[in-house]
Amino acid sequence: MTLLIVSYLAGVLTIVSPCILPVLPFIFARVGTPFLRGVLPMLIGMAATFAAIATLAYVGGSWAIQANEIGRAAAVALLALFGLTLISPAVAAIVSAPLVGLGDRLSRKVPADGAGVGASLLLGAATGLLWTPCAGPILGLILTGAALKGANLETTLLLAAYAMGAATSLALAVLAGGRVLAAMKRALGTGEHIRRALGVAVLAGVAIIALGLDTGALARLSYASTAGIEQALLDGFSTSPSRDTTRLASSDTNAPAGAPLAYRSSLPVEGELPPLDGAVAWLNSEPLTAATLRGKVVLIDFWTYSCVNCIRTLPYIRAWAEKYKDQGLVVIGVHSPEFAFEKQLDNVKAAVRDFDISYPVAVDSNHRIWNAFRNLYWPALYFVDSEGRIRHHQFGEGGYARSERVIQDLLAEAAGNRRADGGLVSPQAPGAQAAPDLARLRSRETYLGYAQATGFVSPEKVGANQPRDYTPGTPRLDQWGLSGNWTVGAERATLNAPGGGITLRFSARDLHLVLGPGTDGRPVRFRVSLDGEPPGADHGTDIAADGTGTVSETRLYQLVRQTSEVRERRFEIRFLDPGVDTYAFTFG
Repeated sequence: MTLLIVSYLAGVLTIVSPCILPVLPFIFARVGTPFLRGVLPMLIGMAATFAAIATLAYVGGSWAIQANEIGRAAAVALLALFGLTLISPAVAAIVSAPLVGLGDRLSRKVPADGAGVGASLLLGAATGLLWTPCAGPILGLILTGAALKGANLETTLLLAAYAMGAATSLALAVLAGGRVLAAMKRALGTGEHIRRALGVAVLAGVAIIALGLDTGALARLSYASTAGIEQALLDGFSTSPSRDTTRLASSDTNAPAGAPLAYRSSLPVEGELPPLDGAVAWLNSEPLTAATLRGKVVLIDFWTYSCVNCIRTLPYIRAWAEKYKDQGLVVIGVHSPEFAFEKQLDNVKAAVRDFDISYPVAVDSNHRIWNAFRNLYWPALYFVDSEGRIRHHQFGEGGYARSERVIQDLLAEAAGNRRADGGLVSPQAPGAQAAPDLARLRSRETYLGYAQATGFVSPEKVGANQPRDYTPGTPRLDQWGLSGNWTVGAERATLNAPGGGITLRFSARDLHLVLGPGTDGRPVRFRVSLDGEPPGADHGTDIAADGTGTVSETRLYQLVRQTSEVRERRFEIRFLDPGVDTYAFTFG
């Protein structure tokens, strides 16, 4: 219920997001029709269609992606026609009869004012097919859950709650805007001019969506403007940790007179440590349980080995495990996969070795521990005291100083006295483990499988689970295209013949790409270029200065690190051998 409420409120916030701008003309064009028969059915149709289509995206299969493409094309045509009827009375006269007839069949009654419920539902359904809201933190959580669990009733309800939140704020905007437009008509006598202006706005909205600008420039503006608000909303509905590290200390006021005061942390209790059973294997340790960990301070780190945010957190996790192991800290990494290849035990073992992880790792390939914690994030850190109680959490990378102060505080509580903490760690972070350059980071994670793909500009469109020849198109910032013969699956794109590649425009210091050698395991050679030239000094740790590299295992590869000016670049990777699996771009 809490997540439903949060999803609804996040939807309400979309009204302040630039990403909603292309949809507004469709809604405001219904101003002047009765709210219950004209505006409300349109908003309901929009919300219901969005929830249904977004859920279908996780069913998979070519039929789902093809149905969506056909529906979007039809919606573009219908709304463009709708815009033309607002501009031209002649066009309106030509098309009104069949549209009114369709509305009559849907609603069985068309009022004299033309605000048929069926026609409004039809326009709303078209809007829902085209609306692609920007995935801020809350919508991102919903889509991550859908990716992990597949399409289900819970996913649909959360998506519907999000869409109904947006519909609520749009309804309020229409009610307010309708009064403004009515006043303008009365004062200026410009009703026909306003109608035509709305028609132009509708056509502009259709063009913005058809060109992909709603998921390009507007998406970046929307993320910047609403992400902080959404994160604050999430934090407000979750148990909040103590806010000030300088006021953690307190004393046991119940101690006998004259006895030394035992140290007690003022960190709140957020819950009990759930069972740690359900892991398919344990690495670096025998299986651990909540009972056997009593008396120890425990740090639980949910991670997955191709997640760049998790990778950038690992230097601190390793340093804390080493520094505080003799003081009673036990660090447990819970490896909960995002992609199917991360479920393979040999791959996890290789990652643990490559990242030099010596603390215990629970291989949570079935998400049993993830679900026991009701976790939603990679990475997610849970800090457990010596009595088995969760006292603090950190979602996402960062907050390292605060996290280490919490470890020190819980160790002091376990020992019963305040000890010198010895300062904070400052670990070495090579390659992709280095902290991101947030000040110059403009690009966001981009998936290549059709279930979560955004920004795809190859003119051939995606042929889900089918071999198809692609050309790269002309990507703008955060857009990408394929070249050569590829098969695009739900979570990866696989190259079928040598010479194929991926073209992407990005703006960030670092570019990473999750790659694998394919089912036969044969190494795949590749070459990277930036703006048509070898990367030179801007090469990442997994390629040479001339751009050459080899995919030998399935993991995250750092391909670009800009060493001087960070600017928008055209990235291209061309594979000299077939069979490569490509999953997601990440940036830093």
